[in-house]
Amino acid sequence: MASQTDDDLAPSQTEGFKVGVKKTLEEYQSLDQNDESLRRYKESLGIGSGDTAADPNDPRNAIITSLALEVEGRDDIVVDLTTPGALESLKTKPFTIKEGARFRMKVKFRVQHQVLSGMKYVQVVKRKGIRLSKDEEMIGSYAPSTKDQPVYEKKFNMEEAPSGMLARGHYEAASRFTDDDQVTHLKFEWSFDIAKSW
Repeated sequence: MASQTDDDLAPSQTEGFKVGVKKTLEEYQSLDQNDESLRRYKESLGIGSGDTAADPNDPRNAIITSLALEVEGRDDIVVDLTTPGALESLKTKPFTIKEGARFRMKVKFRVQHQVLSGMKYVQVVKRKGIRLSKDEEMIGSYAPSTKDQPVYEKKFNMEEAPSGMLARGHYEAASRFTDDDQVTHLKFEWSFDIAKSW
């Protein structure tokens, strides 16, 4: 049975949209080999351009390596997810955002073994157990990482932290990275505080 958090983090579905037939990397590479414009297009997507950087012992398709909070006029707050215990500390050690500050999230990730189709980020923010918002950010589709392009980076849309006495306080959030095939690549809980100053 799905938990309330799982239901909250389910991405929205576009009516009438059907996920295309899954193809292997080799199938994509062999499509229309005699079509020069299609070959250039596939290369622009990173398909067939370089040695892949996949770890054969790691079955994951997408590996989220870091999350960052980018704030105008301040150094980024970066969470290196390759560090043991990094996800656990996100929930127990909240970070502070100054009220009214403009910020955005930034994610770095690797793709391996096959094309990643329609990765998206879903986030639910709660305060005192009451859901305040649910946000989704389309990250996109990516070819497997190569030695020339080992890591992808996606910057999310700019946001503005709420301000005022009622907005200040502790918030809890749950986040999930998923794709068109409904595969969850990373799911975690974290917390933050909105404060009068940094």
